[in-house]
Amino acid sequence: MTTGRAIKTVTVGGVTIGEGAPKIITPLTGGTPEELYAQAEAVAAARPDLAEWRVDLFAGLADSNAVTSTARALVNRLAGTPLLFTCRTRAEGGRAELDDEAYGELNASLVRSAAVDLVDVEYRRSRPAVERVLRTAHEHGVPVVASNHDFDGTPPKDEIVARLCEMQELGADICKIAVMPHSAADVLTLLDATRAMREEHADRPLITMAMGGLGLVSRLSGQVFGSAATFGAVGAASAPGQIDVAELRGALELLDRSGAATD
Repeated sequence: MTTGRAIKTVTVGGVTIGEGAPKIITPLTGGTPEELYAQAEAVAAARPDLAEWRVDLFAGLADSNAVTSTARALVNRLAGTPLLFTCRTRAEGGRAELDDEAYGELNASLVRSAAVDLVDVEYRRSRPAVERVLRTAHEHGVPVVASNHDFDGTPPKDEIVARLCEMQELGADICKIAVMPHSAADVLTLLDATRAMREEHADRPLITMAMGGLGLVSRLSGQVFGSAATFGAVGAASAPGQIDVAELRGALELLDRSGAATD
């Protein structure tokens, strides 16, 4: 059981991230509004805790009005499931090719539209772009997930902790890192870094995971090591290692019943 510092939880749409069992987030990955609406209805039926719109996969990404109107329509179809807005760039495993100014404006405009509940920002973008998203989001009461994805490997434990600490110092409400393991030792490095961050530094929720099949255990064990949310799929996965929401929920409930709670 992981113990640590008091956590400032994040609540959106009645879902509190940072207390109890890890929350399940399900991505929406359609390229057209019609595909997205069908996915949203399926996700709503599967009842995850949150949905994530991967807007970098959307064919209308360049049209800000289309992005905003689609976000609003998704919210209606999600039937109360909170929506996280994420534009993942090629540098971090996505498809969007945006300069820093366009990236910052896209995220800020969605925040201003009041069409989303949370927004993701890649914390290694230019500092002015990151600070713009954080400032705009907080002015509008929208929590920010600061994220970092390493598809090449797993950094050392101290480096993982340092990145999460930097996100926290920037003012993100939730700090997220995903790494690619090449061995069981890499998965242990990610889990131990999560434990150390939670016990020694964190004052807000963390989301950590090792990707791929090798890292599956990290998607299930957040309640033990200190990760407050995990990603599960309805249909096609959006990242290596995601599993079906129903299977994921069963595993998380088993751990919860076992008393593996994070204090």
